[in-house]
Amino acid sequence: MLILAHRGASKAAPENTLSAFDLAIHQGADGIEFDTMEVDNHVIVFHDRWLERTTDGEGLVADKPIDYLRSLDAGNGEPIPFLYEVLQILPHHCICNVEIKQVTKLDTWLRHFDKAMELSGFPQDNMIVSSFNHHWLNQLSRKRPEFKLGILTAGVLENCHDLVNTMNAYSFHVDLEVVSKEYIDELKTLNAKVMVFTVDKVEDMQMLSEWGVDGIFTNVPDKARAALGKCEMYQFADAR
Repeated sequence: MLILAHRGASKAAPENTLSAFDLAIHQGADGIEFDTMEVDNHVIVFHDRWLERTTDGEGLVADKPIDYLRSLDAGNGEPIPFLYEVLQILPHHCICNVEIKQVTKLDTWLRHFDKAMELSGFPQDNMIVSSFNHHWLNQLSRKRPEFKLGILTAGVLENCHDLVNTMNAYSFHVDLEVVSKEYIDELKTLNAKVMVFTVDKVEDMQMLSEWGVDGIFTNVPDKARAALGKCEMYQFADAR
């Protein structure tokens, strides 16, 4: 079962910062998950709509110019990172889950994504692009059929079969609050990976491992690695 660090090692370091991502890898995570927003013709790595919780700034992220956003302290003196900055520090063996949180023009997000991949040399096979916005994912499936797409859901989907067929989805990312062994088994009949968020309790980690989940998103990758032991070789790049 893959251990993906949710916004990096976000229990021990400021979330969605370069230090949180670097720490996650050193703590034994198989990969990281982070959030992206297209703002002022740039793509930044940030989660909230508002700035107050995780920075010293104020206001809506979407309303701010990029110079202001980059001037803020996102924790321990670090700036809000650009997408390319994150990919540049990641070892190429790790798994990377990029969530799309905010987009004005999907083509602008894609242009920055392509540039970040080019600058970093990060392997496409180790990348998942996910979102709660299934409309965006559907657009991506047509524009970039080679993408591994992750369908995020906080509920039990009734149309999961249609979603897989429509966008050739690679994985379902399901909220721990609604997951069940029966739901996992149902999703796996669709030849899709199943990953669960956000899993910070050892008991839940062990339960999901027994249920055959493919991966978890956790704020505490060090605790997950200690609980689950060394990860066996995982053929992430396998065909769907």
